[in-house]
Amino acid sequence: MSNAQPTSQTQTSTSDLNARPWLRHYGPAVPHTLTYPDKPLTWLLDEAVRAYGTRDAIIFYGRRFTYAQLGAMADRFAAALIDLGVKPGDRVSICLPNIPQFPVAFFGALKAGAVVVPTNPIYTEPELQHQLADSGAETIVVLDLVYHRLLHVRDKTPVKRVIVAGVQDYLPPVLAAGYLLQQRRAKQPLPSRQELRDAPMVHQFKDLIGKHDERWFSLHKLPAAAGPNDLAVLQYTGGTTGLSKGAMLTHRNLLANAIQSWAWTEEAKKPEVILCAAPFFHSYGLTVAMNTGIWSGSALVLMPRYKARDAVKMIEKYHPTIFPGVPTMYLGVASEIERHGGSIRSVRICISGSAPLPKEVQANFERLSGGKVVEGYGLSEASPVTHCNPLDGEQRPGIGLPFPDTDASIQDPETGDMLPPGQPGEVCIRGPQVMQGYWNRPEETAQMLRGGWLHTGDIGIMDEDGFFSIVDRAKDMIIASGYKIFPREVEEVLYAHPKVAEAVLVGVPDDYRGEAPKAFLVLKPGQQATAEEIIAYCKERLAAYKVPKQVEFRSELPKTMIGKVLRRALREEEAAKRARSA
Repeated sequence: MSNAQPTSQTQTSTSDLNARPWLRHYGPAVPHTLTYPDKPLTWLLDEAVRAYGTRDAIIFYGRRFTYAQLGAMADRFAAALIDLGVKPGDRVSICLPNIPQFPVAFFGALKAGAVVVPTNPIYTEPELQHQLADSGAETIVVLDLVYHRLLHVRDKTPVKRVIVAGVQDYLPPVLAAGYLLQQRRAKQPLPSRQELRDAPMVHQFKDLIGKHDERWFSLHKLPAAAGPNDLAVLQYTGGTTGLSKGAMLTHRNLLANAIQSWAWTEEAKKPEVILCAAPFFHSYGLTVAMNTGIWSGSALVLMPRYKARDAVKMIEKYHPTIFPGVPTMYLGVASEIERHGGSIRSVRICISGSAPLPKEVQANFERLSGGKVVEGYGLSEASPVTHCNPLDGEQRPGIGLPFPDTDASIQDPETGDMLPPGQPGEVCIRGPQVMQGYWNRPEETAQMLRGGWLHTGDIGIMDEDGFFSIVDRAKDMIIASGYKIFPREVEEVLYAHPKVAEAVLVGVPDDYRGEAPKAFLVLKPGQQATAEEIIAYCKERLAAYKVPKQVEFRSELPKTMIGKVLRRALREEEAAKRARSA
């Protein structure tokens, strides 16, 4: 495969090393800079088909698709969209979990000239309506389990065309039959084929793929390839501070971040097997699992829904070597191994994203797998990865070093002045992976992209060697009696308690302090603890104002589909309790 050719590290000047001290601490095989082909994102798949056509591209519960098959299916889907009336620049929502139809629809839509809108299939009706209406998507590729939910809001959105896909479509026959039987017994059964046939402008994914074969291409052509600076994806943010916004990511943004991510693995010439548990509709799974995997010609082992036991079984059966994930995934797999046995020794590389990686979780997974787990950092507005700890070389607590060709700085949030090493401030980013702006939101774009930098809203510190750490999200910071409390620091202490499996700290309303820190904990199986015990433990390790004033034990914490703890949900619960008692 024609991988990007890195510029030799020896060409890096002394002045550049002084301006970017992190370059001195890159792993020995990680280049300081990379060449990014002047191509659209679809070039990733085209190159993989050319170089690795007979290799497995997708492994889905025993069903395998080669790169040649994946490329042909993407072309057929592009043809289907064109026949349905999709034009270059139109938005196509893909509301699917990690099933084979996702990469087919993703690259097919891009080949048709459309803009992809990745959409979470567990969205509520209001969330689904907002994203479809805000993006202006007239076409949606939707999971059959979500179809009836879509019907309730379709008239309030621009959607004209619905393409329905099912988990069962590409399962091996025996598994497909079992899955359909299970769904018939469910409270919300799948729509029948007759229901879908009778609905206007509703199509079935497999039918469209089947209709558009070589005969179509003998009479038609796909549109000219998109330009590198053309819009490829509207990646909606989580909406933690209001309605979610669409980050405008270009073909160049996403192609660059896939190349950067692969270069960081220091395995740039060796295809791997990647466990794709991180959902592709999330920017992290889209880049670090799907796009990076295709760029490297790796086999993608798809998990439509993460469950720790299923992940262990897939690791044992398919022997993935790379497992991009989030801390709760590594925690869950390690707990499953310790309770029920199994082996995860094939896993060599884990890049943890989306949430802070507790040291205890990292150490335990590394002990069980024999591989390396490193913390990375990013945000949807940066495609998303900007930092990561070295896989080969010194690691330090925090998010590590900026990626090749990525500048990072710590700035005063009020004045925008650059701050010296060791002083906390806002983490700011610039590089080829940074978005164009927010879709139809010029004021918020101007606020986020100022002075040539992407302002992340995260509070961090850079040390003299260029290693970065996140103190915390600015919006998650708790201010109690004027003191600033960063939840991550307290959570690290809580995770170190031998009885604690999961921990999160949030600020709750307090008449005296304004806010007070409250800990929500999930204990390890078979363990018992009291609030007094936890508070006493924290008092020995934290300043008094940082110690949780309340502790609540739970069987589980509210999380997003990717496994990120929903602090907002906990804060809202506490606010509702307070309102009821007022």
